[in-house]
Amino acid sequence: MTVVLISCAAFVATLVGGLFALRFRDRLHLILGFSAGAVAGVALFDLLPEAIKLGNGWHDASIVTLFIALGFFGYLILDRLILLHTHTDHEVTPYENRKVSPRGSRGAFGALTLSTHSFLDGIAIGVSFQASTIVGIVVTTAVLTHDFSDGINTVSFILRNEGSRWQAFRWLFVDAVAPVLGVVSTLFFRIPESFIGLVLAIFVGTFLYLSASDLIPESHHRHPRALTTIMTLLGAFVIYAIVQMV
Repeated sequence: MTVVLISCAAFVATLVGGLFALRFRDRLHLILGFSAGAVAGVALFDLLPEAIKLGNGWHDASIVTLFIALGFFGYLILDRLILLHTHTDHEVTPYENRKVSPRGSRGAFGALTLSTHSFLDGIAIGVSFQASTIVGIVVTTAVLTHDFSDGINTVSFILRNEGSRWQAFRWLFVDAVAPVLGVVSTLFFRIPESFIGLVLAIFVGTFLYLSASDLIPESHHRHPRALTTIMTLLGAFVIYAIVQMV
């Protein structure tokens, strides 16, 4: 029941992020900067120690680090071949009503792949709770901030590619439902204890990649870097404080 309620929180976080993108575009870099630090902080301060701890007795440290690398480079391949994370100089006003064009189709495909990514976020939440409640809480904290930025990215992607506000709202809803489905899917399978550490190691790699290649560049894009850097450090510090408290 807990993970189901958390999946609903992920749904709300994604919706709020998308609505924020439509209303406060000039403040997005601060949210994205904080999200970048939070995602990296979860990988370094929570998932990595937990992966090593759970893998101890089952696997050598070299195997755990191998799976971290697999998560990082595997997501890199997925990102380059399937997912679309682009940074363009073209800004589209949210209230512009444009006709659908080939760029609009590209925007829809990009929103679909971002929704797929949100589905994987939901799986990360479910698997982390299989490891322990504490790990689940910390991972959920990072995923919620990331889902907020996913909502922002989905709306921005549609609008940058000549989509209408109505299309942006429709894809935002799809993206919001995706993590819910991801969390619910983990209720139907359980990962063996000997493999949970390795699965967490994969998420360490993917979270580090998302922070370094997607969130940090997006937060710094065409914005003052001093304040966004402070927000990134703040995001990492908040996660560190949460880990220490729990």
